[in-house]
Amino acid sequence: MHLCPGFKNKIKLKQQTRGSILMLALVFGSIAFMVICVGAASYGMMENQVSVRNDYREVAFHIAEAGVNYYRWHLAHDKYDFQDGTGQSGPYVHEYKDKDGNIIGYFSLDIITPLMGSTVVTVSSTGWTVWQPTVKRTVQVKLGISALTNYTYLYNANINFSNTSVVHGPIHSNGGINFDGTSDSWVESAKLTYLYSGDGHNHPGVWGDGGPQSFWRRGVPEIDFYAVTADLSKVRDQADSGDGIHLSSSGHEGYHVVFNQNQFNLYQVDSRDCYSGYCYDIKNETFLQTYSIPSNGAIFIEDDVWVSGVVDGRVSLAVGQFPAQEPYHKMYINDNLIYKEKASDDVIGLMCQGDIILPYETPNYLEIDAALLSQFGLIGRPNYSGSIKNTLIIFGSQISYLGGGKKYTQNGVVVSGYINTNYSYDANLRYYPPPQFPVSETYDLISWKEIE
Repeated sequence: MHLCPGFKNKIKLKQQTRGSILMLALVFGSIAFMVICVGAASYGMMENQVSVRNDYREVAFHIAEAGVNYYRWHLAHDKYDFQDGTGQSGPYVHEYKDKDGNIIGYFSLDIITPLMGSTVVTVSSTGWTVWQPTVKRTVQVKLGISALTNYTYLYNANINFSNTSVVHGPIHSNGGINFDGTSDSWVESAKLTYLYSGDGHNHPGVWGDGGPQSFWRRGVPEIDFYAVTADLSKVRDQADSGDGIHLSSSGHEGYHVVFNQNQFNLYQVDSRDCYSGYCYDIKNETFLQTYSIPSNGAIFIEDDVWVSGVVDGRVSLAVGQFPAQEPYHKMYINDNLIYKEKASDDVIGLMCQGDIILPYETPNYLEIDAALLSQFGLIGRPNYSGSIKNTLIIFGSQISYLGGGKKYTQNGVVVSGYINTNYSYDANLRYYPPPQFPVSETYDLISWKEIE
């Protein structure tokens, strides 16, 4: 059988077309395979680079944290050195080594020193590796030394709170606490049990009809009161530095300091009034002069002092003598002593070697905004028979060696002193205490964050 020539040509054309398509399929298939292989390889390389970069970022982060830990250690050994022991401005770069002593990275420290009057230092640590120095991580922390003003009450003696007492903030006593009032924070005693003089019986370290009792803690560690009371000589030295005020004995009964915002009027107390055998009130006084609150906030007086007024600024008023010996000079708060603005930089510390006393002639409604510290005495109001006042508010802190009270009761009824007492913790004092006020020995970690 013979095929016609045209039909043969059609068969050849189909065979050629099939060959061309196969060739094209092979060519484009090879190209597609190469693209896929290259893409897969590139993706794998990219993933590897990302993984390696992430590893370096993680190591850089740990190096940055190591920088923070290093400076916390440094401040523990020299708490006022903010120049990394160099005496020069930063930043401060340190090597970071592995366990075999090989340098694997560096951290750089930027340190912002505390503002005047504050104990808060800001430390920023930036870490990187030797393999990828452009990959960096930064950690920033704020560290602060808490002052003893962290307590609403810090007493070295037994203390009683009546059922009309309201306390906002922590209470600590090295003695026992009879607590019939209301609190919103810890009420803690270093005693598991103690002998209560009111009934001659042993009681738990914290006991009474107040609450919430879930906040009561007994047998906590004692606070070394000799270590925490202010070294008044520091205030004296600051007062003598040329930027402060140092007053010697008045030659009379003492001085009356009346704050008028950023100034104070100074009076000489010429004579006293006496009530119930206590001569703690001013009878006659003579105006001396007006002072501005000193730039370093230090006022030291070697005599008894009455204090009142409105405070605008940062000031510590210290009363004492050296060598410290009995009879200690006393301090009297005879009228309202308030801040121009609460929760700002207005703060006053009243530090006295002897007692801090509320005299007989105080207002029916008395407010005291201050950190109070009696180094060897008490903080309180004498038992003026039949002298009953309405309300006492203390916004700040009370630190006392011998304790003290502001009211006297019989069968649960106030018979002398302030019926309603409200004691509130000033959170501003914790890391922003009055000048030269006592602080703890170590830094607290206030905040931690990574800076991107």
